Order: sequence, then C-alpha cells, then structure tokens
Amino acid sequence: MNGMNVNVGVILFVEDIEKMVTFYKNIMEFDTDWDGGLWAEFKTKSGPLSLAMYDRKNFAKAVGEPYYPPKGINLTMEIGIWLPKFSDVDIEYERLMALGIKSFTGKPETFPFGIRNFYIADPEGNLLEIGSRGQEETT
Repeated sequence: MNGMNVNVGVILFVEDIEKMVTFYKNIMEFDTDWDGGLWAEFKTKSGPLSLAMYDRKNFAKAVGEPYYPPKGINLTMEIGIWLPKFSDVDIEYERLMALGIKSFTGKPETFPFGIRNFYIADPEGNLLEIGSRGQEETT
C-alpha cells in the first residue's frame, strides 16, 4: 500500500450517537445527513468516510468483544482539525469559548516547530486538536 495514495478516515465508536452528532453538527459545524440510526457520516474536505460515528455497543457485538463503556478523557487518540491560517485558530477558539466549550490547554499557543493550536474534548472525551501549520499571509 502506498501511503501517499490513500485516504484516511476516523470512525468514532460512540456511546450516545444523538449527543455526539449534535455536538459535531451544532458546535463543530460539521455537515451531516444523519438519519437517526446507528451510523453517522460527516462531510469534510477530506472526502467520504473521513469522519464517521457508529454505535459502540453494536460494534462490540458485531466483532464478538465485550462491551466496556468509556470513562473520562480518551488519551489514546485525537482528531486533528487543521485550519488554513494561525488567525483562524484564534477565531475558532473565541467561537467555541463563547459556546461554553472548555479548552484543556487554554488560549491558542504557537510552538517553535510551526504549529499554533489548542485542545478541546467532545462529550465522550475524545480529544480534538484545533490548529494550523500555516502562518499569516503578509501583504
């Protein structure tokens, strides 16, 4: 498999799909045609199946594994949401804070290796890194 020629997607196994779809649709502003079922797919620039959700209990049953409900912050992965410019990170930070979302890392920070970011968590504890690798355009 040539890694440069594949599309990669993230599928979250979720406890409460209605709550999670509502967060990603209304708070994160991801578009979806979710029909209320056990599967939800979101439309992103990355294309089909770039971000989707499936009911965790049904997935565990389908693969014959025991079901364990999640607890707290998921420290095994994150979803990176990459914005075009550093200033976009600040705008998104202000928008989310106005909606009552908590940033675990405080205000956006620019690191010496060229990334500006901050972190939040969705209702089930999945970490979202909101950042940019692109500096401001100079005029």
